[in-house]
Amino acid sequence: MKVRSLSIEGAYEVTPVQHRDGRGSFLEWYRFDALAAAVGHPLDLAQANLSTSARGVVRGIHFADVPPGQAKYVTCVAGAVLDVVVDIRVGSPTYGTWEAVPLDDADRRAVYVAEGLGHGFCALTENATVAYLCSSTYRPGHEHGIHPLDPELGIAWPAARPDLSTKDATAPTLAQARAAGLLPRYDACSTYVGERRRNSDGIRPRQPIDPRHYP
Repeated sequence: MKVRSLSIEGAYEVTPVQHRDGRGSFLEWYRFDALAAAVGHPLDLAQANLSTSARGVVRGIHFADVPPGQAKYVTCVAGAVLDVVVDIRVGSPTYGTWEAVPLDDADRRAVYVAEGLGHGFCALTENATVAYLCSSTYRPGHEHGIHPLDPELGIAWPAARPDLSTKDATAPTLAQARAAGLLPRYDACSTYVGERRRNSDGIRPRQPIDPRHYP
């Protein structure tokens, strides 16, 4: 498993090693120790979500109040999506920037999104199925969104007519969310993540599982 830092602090791309033979394939799509070694602390698994989307559907940009925020480990188990991470942390050196990673059922990559970052994706295929591991449960009143078509962000969604939910279509722009005091602050996010790292046990990756042990 290869974990690579993206250009936005707190965002990582994870590429698993796939073992294929005539029967199919086997891979470790999530390793808590490998991710913790890169991020600096384990992902507290509190909730797992699954969504299916038609081609052209855009979900996001979503984020949660920090603390505790909601870190996410995201992969596409069927079809393909373009996954997007947005730095919405006020005071961050990369505030207002975004980065996209293609996720699909061929390469089986995943993306880790730290607390305080915005996240969304666009479905590139019909019935694109995305699985999320989340560090905290859904908290009504503490979850927010930014309009995914906000010109200030300028996200290049690969859809001629992005299909949005009513909630996402009526979400504020980045500037409106900032003026309303909804956005997380970079220093608060850094402090929170720093505390998580200090409280971790310095986990190191173990040996990967040998697929031959599985029938």
